Amino acid sequence: MRRRFRRTGSPGNTAIAAVTVCALCSGMWLLRDGTGAPAPPQPSAAQAHTGTGGHGAAPSAAPALPPSPPARVRIPAIGVDAPLTGLGLTDTGSLDVPPADRKNLAGWYEAGTTPGETGTAIVAGHVDNADGPAVFYSLGALRKGSTIEVDRRDGGVAVFTVHAVEVYDADDFPDAQVYGSADRPELRVITCGGGWSRTTGYQGNVVVYAHLTGSR
Repeated sequence: MRRRFRRTGSPGNTAIAAVTVCALCSGMWLLRDGTGAPAPPQPSAAQAHTGTGGHGAAPSAAPALPPSPPARVRIPAIGVDAPLTGLGLTDTGSLDVPPADRKNLAGWYEAGTTPGETGTAIVAGHVDNADGPAVFYSLGALRKGSTIEVDRRDGGVAVFTVHAVEVYDADDFPDAQVYGSADRPELRVITCGGGWSRTTGYQGNVVVYAHLTGSR
């Protein structure tokens, strides 16, 4: 998975906005396999946002946590249990990504919100690499109500509940909705998705929206 990002400024909030699809969204495994390998699952319309309140989710049932860098992300419903590495910005202002050869490694935007504190935390990872499915290959199969757990370096665990899973074409990616500030602890988990072309790779992104509902 790769999608480049650039930082955009807004008062009191560090946000990121997507600008273009790049090499790690190419679906190299599908291209190399040559045997009709199945594309990663995509979310159904039933998993999209509902209601008229923007995010369409119930208020958080848990108070915000103090800032602490995350160490690991677990999504039991799709078998994810992966370490997290910090991601910075490249010289061109795009968000860096985990090394392509470490397919079970995810990353988080370390200049932004840490998972569990008030605001929007960003986690991103590959959908596949040249050898096959990667950490977020099954992200599009996640359903509302699923749990995401983030181990924090302070020894605690932030527990999030998924309230929407959507797929967006690159040309229609809703920057403000995905990366904008929030008045409660929220999490976005992002990988590549949508249609796939042998010439241009994946055509968009799968985005999971979740909010903090517990901690331990």
